[in-house]
Parts: sequence; C-alpha cells; structure tokens
Amino acid sequence: MTPSTAPDTAPDTAPDTAPDTALVEIVIPVYNEAPTLAASVSRLHAFLSREFPHRAQITIADNASCDETLAIAEALAGSLAGVEVLHLDAKGRGRALRAAWVRSEAEVLAYMDVDLSTELCYLEPLVTPLLCGECEIAIGSRLAPGSRVQRGVKREFISRCYNELLHFALGSAISDAQCGFKAGRREAIQLLLGEVADESWFFDTELLWCAERQGMRIREVPVAWVDDPDSRVDILATALADLRGVARLRASRGVARRDLPAARVASLTARAR
Repeated sequence: MTPSTAPDTAPDTAPDTAPDTALVEIVIPVYNEAPTLAASVSRLHAFLSREFPHRAQITIADNASCDETLAIAEALAGSLAGVEVLHLDAKGRGRALRAAWVRSEAEVLAYMDVDLSTELCYLEPLVTPLLCGECEIAIGSRLAPGSRVQRGVKREFISRCYNELLHFALGSAISDAQCGFKAGRREAIQLLLGEVADESWFFDTELLWCAERQGMRIREVPVAWVDDPDSRVDILATALADLRGVARLRASRGVARRDLPAARVASLTARAR
C-alpha cells in the first residue's frame, strides 16, 4: 500500500462517518521500530479480529524513520486487512498523531505505543464511554485506583513527579498525562488539534490541558501496564522538553481563554443527556 501524507491543520467541520468506515481508528506512531513493529502490529491485529467487538482500523504513522520501519509497515498493510500506513518526512510523535487524526473519519480516534505496554483487554473499557457519549476524551491511567503497574523505581518517581507538577503548575486534575493509551471522539479531537502547538512528546499533555480548559469530559481508565525495558525514549531530553511545555502553558494561563466554537463544544458534552 502506498503511504500517504496528511495536512497539519484540522478541518472546520468533521466528516460524517461512512457505513464502511471503521468505528475506531488506532494509531501507532513509530520511529525506527523495525525490530518490534511486525510482532506488535500482528498481535494487535489478532486481538482486534478475535476479541474486540467494534470495527477497527490500525494506522501505522511512521514519522521519518531511517531504518526498515516503513518497509515493514507497508508489508503489514499489504498482508493484514484493516492496516494502513501514513508516512511523514519529519519526526515527532505529536506530529504523527495530528496527521493521522486530522484526516480520520472514524467515530473514535485512539492511539497506543508500539511496545503495547498496556494490556489490550483495556481497549474496550477505554473506547466504550466514548461510543456511548459519556465523555469526549478517555485516557489510560497507571496511577488511578485499580491500576496494575510494573516498572522501575526511577521511571515511577519521574512519572509521579511530572503529574504532581501538572497539578501544581497548571491546575490539571489528570492523574496520568503520559500513559501512551488514549482515545477521544473524533469531533472533540479534531476540534482541539488547532489549539495544540507541540509536535513531540508533550503533545498528549497539551491536548488534555486544552480539553480541560474547554470543559470537556475526560474519563480515566485504570490499566495494567508493564514497562518496556528496551524503550529508547531519552528520558532526560523528554523531561526537559516537557518542562518547557509546562512553562509555556503556565505562562498562557493568564491570557484569556480562546473559546472554541461554543455550539460545537456544547453539542459534544450534551450527547449523553
């Protein structure tokens, strides 16, 4: 399948979901993931085919990989039904998610990390409240009551400190902004994309912060999560970038909130009533 590119800005109106369109689109952003990509996508595809009750699509969003990731992704798309590839020429997890989500017509837009650290059985509890109209955003939380987490002391400490910083500096009520297991209703996500400036790891936090500011309903789902010991995320560089992002958002707290179209936000939050 030929990889495609997508625009970087959200459309003014979201398209209606066609009858043959997947109800849930799951994006896996990847950068140089050749060693693990095939096994992870095959495992996710098998789960969706056998155990997930909704029509789903997997989109592998390759953001400028320089190994065999793109070739492997194209081979997977050619052999597995419901798998597509989106290729970007620039790096950035947030950029990859934005490009995939802005073009999607699925009712629910989700993403998960390629290491599948979150147990897949939690995907249905993540998307069900969105499909039922109970919330606009749903996130996996490793810090919510009922979660089960296996990870090192260092990463646990950093994660807890980061989320405490968000509570103190930004007034966020989110317990775990960084878990790579999130979903949202298409209309809500595409409405928020124009408000999010970050294109990298801070994208998640900024998206949630914008959703909170607009009064959108956010559901936290406790998950079982196992740390990937082979993760190549540069913790120090990511932490510094996150701190810069927090400082930028904190500076903007004193600026009058730029309300999104009131009628569209109200229509989202009124669906469950």
